[in-house]
Order: sequence, then structure tokens, then C-alpha cells
Amino acid sequence: MQVPFLSLKDITAKYRDEIHEAALRVIDSGWYLQGAENEKFEADYARYIGTKHCVGCANGLDALIWIFRAYIELGVMKKGDEVIVPANTYIATILSITENGLVPVLVEPSLDTLQIDDSRIEEKITERTRAVCIVHLYGQCAYTDRIGELCKKYGLKLIEDNAQAHGCMFNGRKTGSLGDAAGHSFYPGKNLGALGDAGAVTTNDEALAAAVRSLANYGSQRKYVFQYQGRNSRLDEIQAAILGVKLKHLDEDVALRKAVARRYIGGIKNPKITLPKVADWNSHVFHIFPVLCAERDSLQKYLAEKGIGTNIHYPIPPHKQEAYREWNSVSLPVTEKIHAQELSLPMSPCLTDEQIQFVIDEVNNYG
Repeated sequence: MQVPFLSLKDITAKYRDEIHEAALRVIDSGWYLQGAENEKFEADYARYIGTKHCVGCANGLDALIWIFRAYIELGVMKKGDEVIVPANTYIATILSITENGLVPVLVEPSLDTLQIDDSRIEEKITERTRAVCIVHLYGQCAYTDRIGELCKKYGLKLIEDNAQAHGCMFNGRKTGSLGDAAGHSFYPGKNLGALGDAGAVTTNDEALAAAVRSLANYGSQRKYVFQYQGRNSRLDEIQAAILGVKLKHLDEDVALRKAVARRYIGGIKNPKITLPKVADWNSHVFHIFPVLCAERDSLQKYLAEKGIGTNIHYPIPPHKQEAYREWNSVSLPVTEKIHAQELSLPMSPCLTDEQIQFVIDEVNNYG
């Protein structure tokens, strides 16, 4: 039996007719940018997330870049200001901060949740700190009441990287609506994925939304009038239309992901494998199913030989990347342990019962 890590073809096939209809509607309309499909998706996604505003853009990295840039343009931040961020995030989160001349302050995650450790944040706050950027990594909510209280106490902006957590909840509210602004990625492999790159910013801040929209459109709010030095970072009409189709099915797909996760957590009993700890099933949408194993590379090779696809999220932490060589000597032992041991098992709303059981059996057989 073959179990792919993620089959985008199978996911797309679930909604093939609706997707084809949406794409043809755009093609036949003759309007391919900044049209009705964008307006509809932005309104629908804002409603889904629970914010007043949604601004589509080219990708998830740009979504985060525009949030920080907009705060700089609005005078809320300036170059050299600090942003607290989890050390074990995907590098895009870090790139969005340094792209704007801001300073990332890396905070270790909790080994239990793999999310930023809220007990380590306050000690990192200085007079230059302007924001906390949390990352709902692997699809699990990173927000805690303690983080919210710290942001209020010190007057910090709370920014969410919601690239991996579409549909995730915290006390009845969707991630992406918990802070001052959130960046969303619709990369094809995400829970809500386009058929190419796409992203969005959600916020309740009207001034921020207007600045983001302008920055992503060359810096222009009115044709040929440029308020900012922006870039071209627009969500195209076909991707907006396809995302509109898939948004209707997002909660259904998340439920299927949770069903796979429940099977894994209930069935995998290998003492060499550390499974995700789930205190609240509403607070995890399982974009990734991460396990920890001290023999990670050996486990991955074993599963590959059995026909089971896996991935590593991520093999090298940001502070050990050549791109940030100035951090290479920094020691972040919790982060480094996670990056050395994490292995992602197949996770998809399209996995069959037989495939799920095969993964469980082979993981249990490892050793």
C-alpha cells in the first residue's frame, strides 16, 4: 500500500466540478484582477474569521510583510523596533520582520504544545518591543490568555501568523481574529489552499486594512496616485474564485483531519514516538500531524520503505540558517530538539480508513 504524505490532486478532485465552474466563470468574465471574485472572497473570509476586514494579497509571506510595513507607515512602529516571535517557526515569519528593518526576538516553544512558551515572553520585553507575533504552528492555536494580558499590559500589538490554522478556534473565536491583525497563507498544501500562491490579511483596524490594500497595490489607493512605495502583491481573480469554493467546504475538511488525528492518537502506541497533546479539539485543525522521535531519520527511512510518505517541519531552525548567520552561535535547546526530532505523518481529508490503519500499524511496528 502507498500512503502519500499529501495528495493535492486528491484534494482538488473532491471539488473538481465546482472548481472548474469557478475558473471558467472568471475566464469568461474577461476580468482577471481586483474584481467581483476578490470582493466576494474577502467578504466571505472576513465573515468566516470574524473580522471587519480581509485584504487579499499574493501570498502568506506578503500578508505578514504588509502588516508590519503598514504599522511602520502608520507610525506605530519604526525600523529597529523589536518583535517577539517563536524560535521554531517557519522562516517566513522571521523574514516578514527583518524585511521591514524590525528586529526578531526569538522565544523558545513549549515542548508539550510546540507553540511559543508564554512563560518566557515577559522576560524578553524591552522598551523597544512593539509587538508579539504568534504562530499557530501545525494548526494548533498558539494564543493564550496570558499572551493577551501581556500585550495589553505593555501596549504591544498582537499579530497572528495564521498560515497553518484556517478554521482553528479559541474560546469560540477563530484564530485570525484574536489579535490586532493576522496573516494567512493559501499555499496549495494548506487546509484552505489555492491552486497557486495566495494570501490575505484580516483585521478589525480600518486604517491598517486600508494601508495594507494600498501597499499591495503599488502603494496606490486611487489609480495613478501613490501614497506609499508599495509593490504588486494582488490576489488574482481565479485564485479568489477557487478559494471561495474551498471555503464552503473548509469546516468539513477540518473535521476529516481531526478524525484522522483521533485515529492516530488512539492507535499509535510506540514508546519511541511522542504524539501531539490535544487539550481542546477545537483548538487544533491538524494542518500537520507532528510526532517527535529521537530516531527521526531512521523512522522516516523505515516508513518510506513501507510506502508511507512523511515530511519534516522543519529540519533546520531559523537561527541555524545561513540566511541568519549572525544567530548561528545562539543556543535554543528546546527549538533545536524539536527540529531534530519532528516528523510529520500523512495528514489529509482524503486518507482512507485502510491508509490510516496502515500508517498506525507500521509506526507501531517500528523499533
